[in-house]
Amino acid sequence: MSDSAALPVIDLSDLDGDRATRAALLDRLRTATHEIGFFHLAGHGIDPALADELVATARAFFALPEAEKLAIENVRSPHFRGYTRVGGERTQGYVDWREQLDIGPEREAVTELDPERPWEVLHGPNLWPAGIPQLRESALRWIDEVGEVGRRLLGAWAESLGAPADHFDEAFADPDPLLKIARYPGHDRSITDQGVGSHKDVGALTLLYPEPGSTGFQVEREGRWVEIEPLPGHFIVNIGELLEVATGGYLQATVHRVLPPPAGTDRVSLPFFLNPGLDKALPPVDLPADLAAAARGVGPDEHGGRLHAVYGLNALKSRLRAHPNVAERFHGDLLRRLAASR
Repeated sequence: MSDSAALPVIDLSDLDGDRATRAALLDRLRTATHEIGFFHLAGHGIDPALADELVATARAFFALPEAEKLAIENVRSPHFRGYTRVGGERTQGYVDWREQLDIGPEREAVTELDPERPWEVLHGPNLWPAGIPQLRESALRWIDEVGEVGRRLLGAWAESLGAPADHFDEAFADPDPLLKIARYPGHDRSITDQGVGSHKDVGALTLLYPEPGSTGFQVEREGRWVEIEPLPGHFIVNIGELLEVATGGYLQATVHRVLPPPAGTDRVSLPFFLNPGLDKALPPVDLPADLAAAARGVGPDEHGGRLHAVYGLNALKSRLRAHPNVAERFHGDLLRRLAASR
């Protein structure tokens, strides 16, 4: 069932309107993420030409010979960066049918890990394809510009919940964003029926830019799957589990999935995850009494484990589960430690 009307449209430019316009925007933002957890975002200020350029560059990368893509495969990176071949990632233990490039902040690797900060293994350089040099500039620019949109949203959420606009600023002073450049090859689903399996996002918020005209993105609503068609020039935005934790469950991280496109087709998608610094926890929001009464509390993560306030531990556990080949090659000790701590 296709039902994009199931998601409200939030126009971020209303933040710059008069007092009544701004108040209405904050109310709609709070309501959308309390009741649904997803919305379409307009008025974000991202040049459509930048999105078109990154999608075209992504397609050029995925069209490279396999050997060139595998030259930057993530099994070469202890930081989980680089290329993942089709079937190389898992959600809920099941194989996802997509190929992708994971790109994060350009940082130096930590040479001496603090055992109390195991997430430091995620710091490190990206892997870039030699044959597509323009990808680096386009992707890092996307991270910077979409990150600014995300920070505006965080300030708006804080205000909508009765907190100062800068409530989350310290946690995002040195953030740890992640851009996935993904391609979903179409098939007849004889191998798997998932492009990406059902899940919640572990970070703070996600800004997804799907290729125009693409299909297969679904949100779970009231026990059924609703397919969301992209709106031209809009992001699809959802909150992650960290905002659910920070609000005691008042804001809701919603389960979603991606189905493979039909055989003979494919789709490119640009999910961007804005997360705080790896060693940061989002400060709890002291909700007004009427909102606090509607908070639903925070349950376990999607694997039945405990959600952690510090982002880095959630991120590390997620990467170890999603990329067992990288985990087994570089991080067998962490696998054993985290298994023992469950």
